[in-house]
Amino acid sequence: MSTDTSAMSPTGLSASDLYSIDHHGGPLRIAMVVPPYFDVPPKAYGGVEAVVADLVDSLCERGHHVTLFGAGIDGTQANFVPLWDRIQPERLGDPFPEIVHALRVRRAIERLADTEGIDLVHDHTFAGPLNAPAYANLGLPTVVTVHGPVQDDCYRYYKELGQECSLVAISDRQRALAPDLPWAGRVHNALCPDQWPFETEKQDYALFLGRFSDDKGPHLALDAAHAAGMPLILAGKCSEAPEKAYFEEFVRPRMTDQDQMFGLADAAAKRKLLSGAKCLLFPIRWEEPFGMVMIEAMICGTPVVALRGGAVSEVVVDGVTGRICDDPAELPAAIAEVQTYDPAVCRKHVVDNFSADTLGRGYEQVYRELLARTTIGYDTAYAMPMPIGVAANGRA
Repeated sequence: MSTDTSAMSPTGLSASDLYSIDHHGGPLRIAMVVPPYFDVPPKAYGGVEAVVADLVDSLCERGHHVTLFGAGIDGTQANFVPLWDRIQPERLGDPFPEIVHALRVRRAIERLADTEGIDLVHDHTFAGPLNAPAYANLGLPTVVTVHGPVQDDCYRYYKELGQECSLVAISDRQRALAPDLPWAGRVHNALCPDQWPFETEKQDYALFLGRFSDDKGPHLALDAAHAAGMPLILAGKCSEAPEKAYFEEFVRPRMTDQDQMFGLADAAAKRKLLSGAKCLLFPIRWEEPFGMVMIEAMICGTPVVALRGGAVSEVVVDGVTGRICDDPAELPAAIAEVQTYDPAVCRKHVVDNFSADTLGRGYEQVYRELLARTTIGYDTAYAMPMPIGVAANGRA
């Protein structure tokens, strides 16, 4: 089976559809803000940090000046400013480090703006956007990537921010769930293909890789794998009290001697597990904003078996790079079917549609359009408003 997936992106786009901006304007000075919980890139868990690492390096390679504010070690091409003595993974979910981090970032950006100058702030945290009015007083617009849900309390939060921030969605589905928020564009998450292995010879197991929660559905993954007669390896985060309680009630009773609880996989182990699996099981039960593990699997040549929800249909080409099911009862047959799919096609789909260069280009479009529209802090010769390309704003 050999299929050209460059024409099969769920939005009908490929990298060539991006509006060319290579020669518009000069280098931008970008203050990039990440949470204080994990290194950038992360050693294990940390989807946001993985995306930001690839984004920062892509922007630096495109000639921009990026200052990264976070915690942990210096792991990117950016100028790294650590605001904590160490990362704070054990405090994930605690509001205190989130608030303190926002305050520290604000003071650090004020100093940077006064000494070296900044064109804009790009924030990937939850509390950080509350600093937007302070940045506006410095002449700086704030771009916020919304990495999480946009319903219920989260919707109310982003709605109250009003026009103080320009939001970027990570999927068309996420944006469609709250169309009245102040979206500046849509840029799909991405990765660096050359940092991921490719394997055509698969081992005899299916893989679940994610947080242990009902939303992610590892208990459904176990049911499906058993019905398909395939062992399941479960890997992912299971450290917080709700995750542990869910595991004990719904996961452990389903496990057989053939299944394996791997635990939290570091970067090397994750790549080995993904490249060796016959398929990734992604039986989500919520509006997943993107789902990084799906492109991580496909870049390794591993097809995805998923339940329909969130951005799944934007990421997986149904019947080509995976199967998208509407009912958990359909999952076992899908597991058998995807074993006939071409691993090379899975990888090509990610290379064509979810590469880090596309990520950098998409965000650069958002930055330039915003700065051209506001003329805040933009001191280059660029003045003519440039249309945001469809890959940046989600318009087909």
